Amino acid sequence: MPVIESEEHKALRAAVSALGHKYGRAYFTRTVEEGRPATELWAEAAKLGYLGVNLPEEYGGGGGGISELSIVLEELGAAGCPLLLMVVSPAICGTVIARFGSEEQKRDWLPALADGTRTMAFGITEPDAGSNSHRITTTARRDPATGDWLLTGRKVFVSGVDIADATLIVGRTEDTRTGRLKPCLFIVPRDTPGFQRHRIDMELSAAEKQFELVLDDVRLPADALVGDEDAGLLQLFAGLNPERIMTAAFAIGMGRFALSRAVEYARDRTVWKAPIGSHQAIAHPLAQAHIDLELARLMMQKAAHLYDAGDDIGAGEAANMAKYAAAEACVKAVDQAVHTLGGNGLTREFGLASLITAARVSRIAPVSREMILNYVSHQTLGLPKSY
Repeated sequence: MPVIESEEHKALRAAVSALGHKYGRAYFTRTVEEGRPATELWAEAAKLGYLGVNLPEEYGGGGGGISELSIVLEELGAAGCPLLLMVVSPAICGTVIARFGSEEQKRDWLPALADGTRTMAFGITEPDAGSNSHRITTTARRDPATGDWLLTGRKVFVSGVDIADATLIVGRTEDTRTGRLKPCLFIVPRDTPGFQRHRIDMELSAAEKQFELVLDDVRLPADALVGDEDAGLLQLFAGLNPERIMTAAFAIGMGRFALSRAVEYARDRTVWKAPIGSHQAIAHPLAQAHIDLELARLMMQKAAHLYDAGDDIGAGEAANMAKYAAAEACVKAVDQAVHTLGGNGLTREFGLASLITAARVSRIAPVSREMILNYVSHQTLGLPKSY
């Protein structure tokens, strides 16, 4: 794996950074206050080919991978205007459909996901399952008379369902040979009868809202199933590994934005005839935050490289580590940035206070740091499970 970025990646990073700074934090904050997604930025990023950079060229994408898509999200975040739906629509849903979807599903969805004219949400988390995908109770059964699927269950903390054209729902079907339930993925259009959504009132300020979903015998055609009914966890983790990598990119971008604000303030703010950044008590914690973010990025790049190379097992370990490292680095960077600005760090003018809550999300979603530590202790270190 290359440690130094290629010239193509450097050029992509610079171009996306320019786009992000064209809009900036003020634009992003305004969209949140207006209760709408960042449609102008989304449309321009799509027009420039950034949203579909990971999708196959034959379906309108850029032919790259998660390596390129993570650069796009990181740089937009570093400019103060991250696009959360990038984690879901092109990264999770686009990747799953590109790898496992039928030809009809690919033609129907991938070009539209690439050019930004359609988006997809992703529903996996359930009230009683949490991070345990083996306890998912949303079930799908066949209607013997028609061959349709009937989907029943609940999901929580699903982002952007109200603006997405469809939601990729993780359900479970019964294996006729063993009687056991296995995970399967279904495309559920937004206005499908029986598919209900209820907004969750969040303290978090974000353009994309959170929803609880109720599926009451939602009837879907046979071709709503993505991929092979017997593929199970393979298809599920084809989407979850990119989700962890992109969450790392989201966190790193946020941490870089906060750190840049703090560094600028520490360089310009003068007390007792010297910039406060000249004092080690201010400078060293900021330097440590920068180091942590750079180390997290290296692990994220490793995870993306492994995933793009087709090493799903290696990517699973690295993606979890990257998400863990990036979340910790982000929380520390935001906390130190706010502390550096003192009272100004809590004002709307500097735009850092809202990141305190947002940074915590990276520790919690899409998988908690404790579950990542469980994964590493069991899968990497070979220690016995505690559950």
